[in-house]
Amino acid sequence: MRLQITMSPYYGTPDFSALSGGERPPLDPVSIADLLRNAFVYPPFSIFEGVRLVTFGFSPHDDMHEAPRFRFKFRNAGEVPEEASSEQDWVGEYHRLLCDAVAGSCRGMRAPWLLQSGGKDSTTLAIAIADARPDTTCITYLGGPEENEVDSAAHVARTLGLRHHALACDPGRAYDRYLAVVARMPLLTADFALLSCIDLGTEIAACGGDGFIDGLGADSYFGTPMSRHQHLLRRLARDMRLPARLMDLPPVARSFRLCYLLSTLMMSPVERAFPGSRFADEEVDALFGRRIAHLSRQRLALFEREIGSATSASEWRDMSTSIAGSAGAFAKGLYVADALSLRAAYPFCDIALREWIHHEVPRYEKVDPVTQLNKLLIRQHIATRFQGLPYTRSKGSFRFDLRGLARQRFDRVRDCADRMRDLLPGAGAWLDRNRKRLDNKFHASKFYLLAIALPWLDAASHRGTPATAGTARHGHPPPN
Repeated sequence: MRLQITMSPYYGTPDFSALSGGERPPLDPVSIADLLRNAFVYPPFSIFEGVRLVTFGFSPHDDMHEAPRFRFKFRNAGEVPEEASSEQDWVGEYHRLLCDAVAGSCRGMRAPWLLQSGGKDSTTLAIAIADARPDTTCITYLGGPEENEVDSAAHVARTLGLRHHALACDPGRAYDRYLAVVARMPLLTADFALLSCIDLGTEIAACGGDGFIDGLGADSYFGTPMSRHQHLLRRLARDMRLPARLMDLPPVARSFRLCYLLSTLMMSPVERAFPGSRFADEEVDALFGRRIAHLSRQRLALFEREIGSATSASEWRDMSTSIAGSAGAFAKGLYVADALSLRAAYPFCDIALREWIHHEVPRYEKVDPVTQLNKLLIRQHIATRFQGLPYTRSKGSFRFDLRGLARQRFDRVRDCADRMRDLLPGAGAWLDRNRKRLDNKFHASKFYLLAIALPWLDAASHRGTPATAGTARHGHPPPN
């Protein structure tokens, strides 16, 4: 099979129907290695051999099998004049375009729900939704003790006259909901918000909703300045070859920060820009029982020329994180929506809105040149209705209790590892060796990757999908 699927909300709603029914293509072992190393499959590849994805940065007019070319679509250098008319009502025009984007992206939804993290993007969306789709219900996820956005988000919803619903994370419940629909997910990603999205989507469907509104999409054209922490991580990412057993040393194994530091030293700068803690190359080879991680690493070469042309550190990071955003953050919502028969709306991907912001809004309305605060236009829009919201000053998110998942569902994942030992013969040994370390979020993050991947791969093997290409049939990895 040679199949190309356009899969980006910037291009419209993807069609996964070619993957439903009948025998699916073989699984791609290198893509599984991608997933374990970075929590997503490097585009334009997919989890299946012969299936390519047109994600953000690729053109639907190009052949993803023969000539994929990555080009970042929102280059900021010199495109927007610093001086602009002082008479322009930037906030008013932004509100109008955002309302149009909400109405257009939700067209056909009977009962939309807003994924309301309480941060800037979901708050500005809520303001527009109150005008464009006041029948929307807001839902906020209480993922753990690190942040609690529920009170702030509920205040926003009540003030705007919108219904509000809160859902507390129960990692066991979320995982059971994932297992209930895993066979219906068209493709695989292991984004660290996937289980949150599954939990929320299932709740929305149970409450009569037929679609959700997601606030992804604005970072790429507003720009996201690099923090000091991110600059430091970029410098520390040295692509060093350190033995993975260093993580087993007692002082290291118990410390999230030491584990994270060592893993950063072993990463390339671009892959360190991707979120979360993941398996090192040596660990991935051990999971497969053979060398394969280097084939996943080679896939980064497709992006290096464009990323290397960045004119600033911030643009470098925007380009780097856009890879994970398209194949992880966006993918998780699109796959969950398809599995739950929901519609997914991404108003910030609306062409009129994004082109206006990128080409016409001056940079000083996007990023403060002194404080480096980003999304100033969004902050000004929020200030027309609210002052002092805690999660518009710092980032809100749908956090998930990774350590709780390991405590509650270890045995189910371990059983699945036994069933998938032909594909990942080292998974069971890794789980047994690290069971007592899963109270460290670094190791719990790796457990999460196995908890997501193993059931999906297991389900694929029971619905007419040949186990793997190349390796499972011939004993050596397929050509890349």
